Amino acid sequence: MTESFHRSGEYENPYEGQQQAPVNPEWPPPPAYAPAHAPHPKKRGRGPLALIAAVAIVAAAIGGGTAYGIQELTGNDTVASSSTSTNVVPSSQKGTVAGVAKAVSPSIVEISATSNAGSSTGSGVIITSDGEIVTNNHVVSGASQIKATTSDGKSYTAKVVGTDSKKDLALIKLENASGLKTATLGDSAGIQVGDQVVAIGSPEGLSGTVTSGIISALDRDVTVPTEEGQDQGQQQWGQGQGQGDQWPFEFGGRQFNGDTGSDTTTYKALQTDASLNPGNSGGALIDMNGNIIGINSAMYSPAGQASSSSDAGSVGLGFAIPIDTVKADLAKLRAGSTD
Repeated sequence: MTESFHRSGEYENPYEGQQQAPVNPEWPPPPAYAPAHAPHPKKRGRGPLALIAAVAIVAAAIGGGTAYGIQELTGNDTVASSSTSTNVVPSSQKGTVAGVAKAVSPSIVEISATSNAGSSTGSGVIITSDGEIVTNNHVVSGASQIKATTSDGKSYTAKVVGTDSKKDLALIKLENASGLKTATLGDSAGIQVGDQVVAIGSPEGLSGTVTSGIISALDRDVTVPTEEGQDQGQQQWGQGQGQGDQWPFEFGGRQFNGDTGSDTTTYKALQTDASLNPGNSGGALIDMNGNIIGINSAMYSPAGQASSSSDAGSVGLGFAIPIDTVKADLAKLRAGSTD
């Protein structure tokens, strides 16, 4: 059974209140008894090696907050990324959906895109504090105007930086943004079937909606239209608000949510039963430590040809682009790719 939450307003700092292990300047610890005729130790200055050792011990004590801390101290707008499972969720709420939602929701935005074909609503993940956001290509492709709204209600105009239709990924940049809460990109290679996950997005324009479930399958071959064949698809889902997740796709030789056309591309996807609905596209699929492990990209709707989003709904068949695919594509997107 999936859980659903709708959150808005302020969110607590996930790092506030964490206890850091005390650093003992004596290492290794003294013996239980003093040895006979112990030589008088020579005094040693705290040179560079001692300082480096102390920093290393402090970093180890901080644990899950290390990547975030380094980013904040250096002031660099680098992507917070983890090759292991970084603990973004406070220890008191570790492993809970509420803890994941509180820690990650400030890093998820609602995206509204307008084009000649209509309007659509999707979601995106903040990856730098100055407003770089990863989303799906089909959410913003062909848009003449893009707006993004953060969890605290602030609205920004956004521009497309780069797109990759073959992976259904896009990178957009908010204008005049700073100090945003960034998400931590995890490691999708270690995901297993049955792992618990949380999805955050803006289904039907309901920003900050949280659902939960498990990973149902790995490496699903999902086929979607490329950008060249997208105009027809936009006309199908672009007439109503929040139709982004009814983007046509093919799986197992069957067509879902309409015709993908002849110009398509196939990528490996994570399958989840966490509830995804129109508007979740481009949002986050998250592990229970608060790491982003996928970008939600497609859902099966039994009313795929419906004329309004109210006729569609989740049946527990959702797909996400693995975050390792996203990380490998970031340099290309930042370089302004329009593939």
